[in-house]
Amino acid sequence: MGLNDYLSHFLTAPDSTWSFVSIPFAVAFMVFFAIYIALRRNSKALTLGYVVAFSLLFAYKANGVLMVLLPLTALLSYYMTRRMDDSEGSERKWWMWATVILDLAPLLYYKYTNFLIEIISELTASNFSPLAIIMPVGISFYTFQAISYTVDVYQRKFTLEVSLLEYLFYLTFFPLLIAGPITRAGTLIPQLKHRYHVSDAQVYTGLWLIMSGLLKKALIADYIAQYNNWIFNDPGAYSGFENLMGVLGYTLQIYCDFSGYSDISIGLASLLGITLLENFRYPYQSLNLQEFWRRWHISLSTWFRDYFYIPIGGNRKGTWRTYLNNFLTMLVAGLWHGASWMFVIWGALHGAGLVLHKWCKPWLQRIPDTWYVKCLSWTLTFLYVALAWTFFRSRDMGTAMTVLGSIFGDFSFAYFKPFIETRLTWTVFVVLGFALHAVRERHVDRLRQLYIRTPWTLKLILLFVVLQVVINYRLSDIQPFIYAQF
Repeated sequence: MGLNDYLSHFLTAPDSTWSFVSIPFAVAFMVFFAIYIALRRNSKALTLGYVVAFSLLFAYKANGVLMVLLPLTALLSYYMTRRMDDSEGSERKWWMWATVILDLAPLLYYKYTNFLIEIISELTASNFSPLAIIMPVGISFYTFQAISYTVDVYQRKFTLEVSLLEYLFYLTFFPLLIAGPITRAGTLIPQLKHRYHVSDAQVYTGLWLIMSGLLKKALIADYIAQYNNWIFNDPGAYSGFENLMGVLGYTLQIYCDFSGYSDISIGLASLLGITLLENFRYPYQSLNLQEFWRRWHISLSTWFRDYFYIPIGGNRKGTWRTYLNNFLTMLVAGLWHGASWMFVIWGALHGAGLVLHKWCKPWLQRIPDTWYVKCLSWTLTFLYVALAWTFFRSRDMGTAMTVLGSIFGDFSFAYFKPFIETRLTWTVFVVLGFALHAVRERHVDRLRQLYIRTPWTLKLILLFVVLQVVINYRLSDIQPFIYAQF
């Protein structure tokens, strides 16, 4: 295949393996970035248009023809929001709801139609067949960004004048497309209002985050995923100890997978001179579930807080209504992750845990804040989160019950030594992954600043070392980003 044939195939053929850790994306990004460096010194409009064009190509590679939903959503949302902003009173509110509903319609169809058919079939004892629906990659994330923009403009929290090109940049920006982080207009659009200068610190911070993300996602998460998949595919074939290792492995895998993706996403944006907000802050250091949700998937938890929890009443309508609002918010958050009862159960577990913590808070505040109390709080929180992840990962309730039943009914430390001997590398990665959670944030920040100050030759050597380590342990069966399916 000649160069022209390869280029034609690349531009016209979707790619199911398309992601930030694929070689085709890496090559495409280097070409894109070289041209971007030249363009950003000239016309701002041309630079923005160039990024939008690459973002739409990125969306096409991931989704094929379904990518048309993205620019269509952007155009309709932009013009309807402008129409809303020119209105007053009840007409303004009507346009807001019309825009939000129109934004939500594709997400509801592609993500929840078959789930609704399943529920109707169970209630009516009928035999409806599911539809052959392929969900567009990243639809949940750009839909939530569109809704947040419309609501913020409606509430006059965001008042900047936004051009169509700037809005297209905001909603199609490729580092955010597959799995976020969900970014507010107030964070991204003001950065497009001037001809921004990409500082050396931004570039080196971006490289640092990309290397960190590769180690988390392409090294740790992908490597340990293989064993975790065996466990959850057939938990009855393994001992209680092996099932427990699978649960702990998945608890680390989903963190490294998604926080690694977020690191790469924020790092790529930083290379382009765009600063995105942090999405993970060592969530497994949390001492309670409320703290966990302030550290885990921060962009999603704050989105649900601002656009669901507070609008349905938040904590303004009494204690029991606050408990109900917390529980409902987590149920909806669970359902957002996927059209499955297992995600609903996961959300319900977190909702119940948050309600219990708030109910006990007056008594908990009387307990001295000693190191062993913190240790107990951390242990209970971590175990509860890991328990909830069991339902999140299991394909059905039978699988989850088999996993938990094996752990609590067939557990023996006699498997410890043979497990370590057989799966030494897996064990090292899991121990290392959890051990990194013991590192203080300020120490990581110091290490990043040290990296920024090192000579470029050392930066280059470190990059090659990271790439070589990732390649050496890379599985031939590359694991997709877990959150890409949401």
